[in-house]
Amino acid sequence: MATRVDDPKVTGLRRNLPARLVFAILLLWPLTRPDELVRHIHDHFTGNVYKVAVTGEWHFVLLNIILFVAFLIPLSYRRKADWGEYGLVTAFFVSLFIEMYGIPLTLLLAVQLFQANQLEHATMVVEMTPVGVNIGMSHAMAHGAFLMVVGAILIIVGWVTLYTNGRDGRLVTGGIYRYSRNPQYLGFILVLFGWILGWPTTLTVTLAPILIYRYIRVCRTEEEELMEIEGYPEYREQVPLLI
Repeated sequence: MATRVDDPKVTGLRRNLPARLVFAILLLWPLTRPDELVRHIHDHFTGNVYKVAVTGEWHFVLLNIILFVAFLIPLSYRRKADWGEYGLVTAFFVSLFIEMYGIPLTLLLAVQLFQANQLEHATMVVEMTPVGVNIGMSHAMAHGAFLMVVGAILIIVGWVTLYTNGRDGRLVTGGIYRYSRNPQYLGFILVLFGWILGWPTTLTVTLAPILIYRYIRVCRTEEEELMEIEGYPEYREQVPLLI
């Protein structure tokens, strides 16, 4: 059956086409430097990055855990908090930052499993010293950090839009919600993609996809609860789930 030109779904997809192209470019950009990407992944999976890894910086571990767990607060604005779900996410960030800046256990294990180093190390393109910790970033790590910044902006903008327009229980469909029904979850998924790209160890490539799957399920569950709100079924037909 032919699709009507004025179909709300078609209109929504056309409106989001530029944004979808931008997101596709953001996610695929590391492929423009495949040699550096391969070196970056090789360094992490074989544990070779351990030679230049930051260790024992526990104040930086705590700072990052607090910062990233804080982004869970805006995600629960439209629904009751699921503390079991939050516990899984918090466990992910705690283990991630302990490995990155405390004790790199998976890197140490990888070093034992993969002794040979057949590739050069990925080139460091960014060097900085936040709160006294020397950090270097390869192309892929810097791009992962950029994805996390974009994701954080989406979370903040989504929360501010909801808070300023939906305090009286009204359905919010303007601003960023004109392009995505769940911009905050889209932002959080981008943050997780950023970690997979920036720190591709056994920990992130195992847990991050599970968290992404769970948050997409959360989107679906939340939307079933919102279907009782007047105007939401029509809004759902016009605006994509994520992008």
